[in-house]
Amino acid sequence: MWTKWFSSPTEWYVLGFLGQLLFSSRFVIQWIASEVAKKPVLPRNFWYLSLAGGLALFVYALHRHDPVFALGQGAGLLVYARNLMLDRGSAARATPAAGA
Repeated sequence: MWTKWFSSPTEWYVLGFLGQLLFSSRFVIQWIASEVAKKPVLPRNFWYLSLAGGLALFVYALHRHDPVFALGQGAGLLVYARNLMLDRGSAARATPAAGA
């Protein structure tokens, strides 16, 4: 029974579990940041963890030849990258220019 579950080399499971750990830890980061701010917030680290965990899970899904899992993670990567770009743009607009 277990050979059906664990048929890939160990390195693939390490990558998959690492991706899952990174992806799941983003919620802890978001929760802590919201508790500190006393309101719901999404810190930049939330998106970095989403991107890192999502990328690891996307590669793992490709290895497993799972199109449903790969499509879900691949689509999420676009959202995470775009949110980081939007966040970076809003931070640049909020910082006054030097000498202003």
